[in-house]
Amino acid sequence: MYQVYIIYSKTLDVYYKGFTTDLNKRILEHTTGLSRFTSKATDWELVYSISFETKKEALLEEKRLKKLNRLSIKKLLMD
Repeated sequence: MYQVYIIYSKTLDVYYKGFTTDLNKRILEHTTGLSRFTSKATDWELVYSISFETKKEALLEEKRLKKLNRLSIKKLLMD
C-alpha cells in the first residue's frame, strides 16, 4: 500500500507533499529533522493523506498535488 500525503509547518507556513509506504515512519522523519527538504522545521503536521494500491497511482497523485497552488491545496483540505 502506498500513501500520498501533505504535511504543513506553521513555523514556515509551507505545505510539503510526498508519498511513502510507511506514513508513521515518514512523518517521524519529517518532525525530527531527518528529511533533507523539511529539516528547517520540526512542527510538521499531517493535514492530508490518501492510499493507493500501486506505486504508479501514488506517484501520479503526488505529481498532481505538487502542481497545485496554495489556494487549490487549501480547497482540497476543506473538502
